[in-house]
Amino acid sequence: MKKGIKIKINRKGFSLIEMMVALGILSLIIIGLVTFFSGGTRAWVTGQYQLEAQRNARLAMDRMVKEIREGKNVISDSNTSKIKVDYLDSFAKDPVTYKLNGTNLEREVNSSSNPVINNVQSLTFKYFDSSDAEIFSVTETDAPKISKIRIVLKVDVDKDDSPDITLNTDVNLRNYGYGL
Repeated sequence: MKKGIKIKINRKGFSLIEMMVALGILSLIIIGLVTFFSGGTRAWVTGQYQLEAQRNARLAMDRMVKEIREGKNVISDSNTSKIKVDYLDSFAKDPVTYKLNGTNLEREVNSSSNPVINNVQSLTFKYFDSSDAEIFSVTETDAPKISKIRIVLKVDVDKDDSPDITLNTDVNLRNYGYGL
């Protein structure tokens, strides 16, 4: 080494202000990423709840449709959220009643009630005769006239007074007029 050459080593580090600015920028980036991913996770979870509710509503509707379609006689009181289905004697099945109890759709057989689906906002039944004329008041004497029933089931998963799922179907009674 030559004696006249001095090597300067820069031992100067970052200042406190530079560190604070870098930390602030990094914090903003991390907060943005956390917000983005938590929003995505929240949307996914909400979607899963709605998908499960839709699946449950479809299963409940399918079960109601199957049992109502097999009925020989349907009876409703003034409440449009309740229906009783009687079967042919050859089926050897007890009558089934579907009713809305608060926000729960229940299936009742022999005075034993079982929940079918929760978070039901509304359940309505409309009754039609063979000429597609609506029957507004269904009594014991009007029941044999019913040949078609329209069911509308609305489910509100997030309880915001707006239905998340609305299922609407028409059921033609297979045993309409059988032996009556």
